[in-house]
Amino acid sequence: MKQEFQGYRRPNGQVGIRNHILIIAIDECAEGIAQAVRQQVSECVIVTNHYTCMYAGNEELVNIMTGAALNPNVAGVLLLNMGCGSIDPTLIATPIEQAGKPVRRLSIIRNKGTRQSIRDGVALAKELVALAATIPIAPVALSELLVGVKCGGSDTSSGIASNPAVGRAVDALVDAGASCVAGELIELIGCESILRQRAVSPAVADKLERLIQEEEQRWHVPGTEVETMSIGNSVGGLTTLEEKALGALHKTGTRPIQDVLRITPQGIETPKAPGMYLSETTHLCGGSGMHFAALGTQVILWTTGGAGFSNPIVPVIRVSGNALLITEDIDVDVSGIMSATQSVEQAAGDVLDCLGRVIDGEQTAIEEVGFAYCSLYQKDQRLETLIHAQPV
Repeated sequence: MKQEFQGYRRPNGQVGIRNHILIIAIDECAEGIAQAVRQQVSECVIVTNHYTCMYAGNEELVNIMTGAALNPNVAGVLLLNMGCGSIDPTLIATPIEQAGKPVRRLSIIRNKGTRQSIRDGVALAKELVALAATIPIAPVALSELLVGVKCGGSDTSSGIASNPAVGRAVDALVDAGASCVAGELIELIGCESILRQRAVSPAVADKLERLIQEEEQRWHVPGTEVETMSIGNSVGGLTTLEEKALGALHKTGTRPIQDVLRITPQGIETPKAPGMYLSETTHLCGGSGMHFAALGTQVILWTTGGAGFSNPIVPVIRVSGNALLITEDIDVDVSGIMSATQSVEQAAGDVLDCLGRVIDGEQTAIEEVGFAYCSLYQKDQRLETLIHAQPV
């Protein structure tokens, strides 16, 4: 495995594999202006807060937006707000400035409305693009790489092919000094005893089991019928959450689990040392992409039966083992495992080869298409109180 990749060094020491300009529409009513700016400055990507402009209980959301801005793949940030909401842009701008990353702000009402804000937003975005262009790209050690691991659109091939292939690749990455973080604790219901044995300490084991139980409580409130097994999962041959979980577990590899990272109203927990981590990252694909961005991952390995998922900040490498659903959107075809023409080790090698090219700048299968969504996700603080979830 290669020991270096090409990266952009940020002022706070982090290293990105992309050099994006991020526009954050702090209020959802600012998204139209953000999109208008991006139409004229293609180097920009957009995150929109579609929840609410009210601040109370939204500290987690503010932390996610801030974490996304601090992602190492982001070179500079433009903050847009309407000017009548409760979320003060200073809360997001200050930590960005403290990290040494360029940030510009635009308040639409104060800036005399939509057209003037678009004109000024384009000028500010171009200024940030020019600053980003001065950042050199240079070789950096693999130990500075943090890889997100996620599954979606799972079917019977996922637990047999794509998840084991990625799990083997994750083990190789950790052994080589990189770090990986897998999320979606709801996908690990039934795997608690296996995971406890992998925890580096009893404290981490207890935290892991408690957080899985809390996530189960959030999504399985008595008297409600919330779907956590998609119709696509069932059509694909999966029968229970436990069966789905045991297949999904494979993508986390076998190495010791250092910690379970959380994003809460109190802050963001990030890796303190290289290794394998779990996180509270939601199983909902769009929201998970933003959580992985906020955690600081530079790239995501995503296993699937054949569905699509992308994120504009963090490139997503799609891995599938379903020969019937391989399309031009899939980056790594591991269906040879299903037909017994390819070993898991060989498939893991293909995953690592693709990862190596992407972290050196090659775009993923659909990255150049230019369309990807950014969905922010936060836990409902009212539900957190009802289930007595423990703060950090």
